[in-house]
Amino acid sequence: MKAAIGFFSSSTLDSATPSLLKSSLSLSSHTLLTPSFPLPKCNFSNNSPNIAKPKRTTVTSATTTMTASFKPEEARVPPVVALPTPPLTKFKIALCQLLMTTDKERNIAHARKAIEEAANKGAQLVLLPEIWNSPYSNDSFPVYAEDIDAGGDASPPTAMMSELSRNLKITIVGGSIPERSGDKLYNTCCVFGTDGKLKAKHRKIHLFDIDIPGQMTFKESLTLTAGESPTIVDTDVGRIGIGICYDIRFQELAMLYAARGQRMASCLWQLVRLLEILMLVT
Repeated sequence: MKAAIGFFSSSTLDSATPSLLKSSLSLSSHTLLTPSFPLPKCNFSNNSPNIAKPKRTTVTSATTTMTASFKPEEARVPPVVALPTPPLTKFKIALCQLLMTTDKERNIAHARKAIEEAANKGAQLVLLPEIWNSPYSNDSFPVYAEDIDAGGDASPPTAMMSELSRNLKITIVGGSIPERSGDKLYNTCCVFGTDGKLKAKHRKIHLFDIDIPGQMTFKESLTLTAGESPTIVDTDVGRIGIGICYDIRFQELAMLYAARGQRMASCLWQLVRLLEILMLVT
């Protein structure tokens, strides 16, 4: 069984990206909504004779002050965090698409082969797909879930990625696998550095629930728990913001990553989006 691997050069991605993708992923000027003005204090009357009703002039004054201080162009723009100097200005990225089976060991072997092939062709950043060690179903998630924090034999997929990232001196964004933590299950992405160490762990924030009467019903929330935090990680190829599948549909997350990661974060989102489009048209 063969794995499909797509390669991209970081230095040519901007010029090769279609204008439609660039327009839909212009992330540098927005982020999460934060008010840029203090909210006025208001006194409310309960019709009691002992409580003075506010005068109209007071409300007008507060409203005027609020209007004058409101700057909509700044309301969604947080301070941008300065980036470190990129360790690499040009590198090759591999996107690995794998065909899943019900055999976990076989799935891990497929992923290992795809990573090794990508590294042998010069890739320094390798990305795997979502839920690559397991069939994608609520029945399968509990059965195939791994204890990532325990590592070793308790999580063969992450042990394999750690070994390869260290031996091949590459950065691996490990798609995602079902993670068991206590009595909860998560859809989790692990990022491994060139030293083989786990640099970051992102739990899918936006779970995909769909219910189209008479056609399709699937709810990840029946078994999975949503993650609570965005994930930004500095690697040997630059700063990366992580999103899993449905996470990409919520622009505030991408806006936050852009403000915190700029070009590298944008590249990762463009690649994920481009991969989705390529899968749809080919």
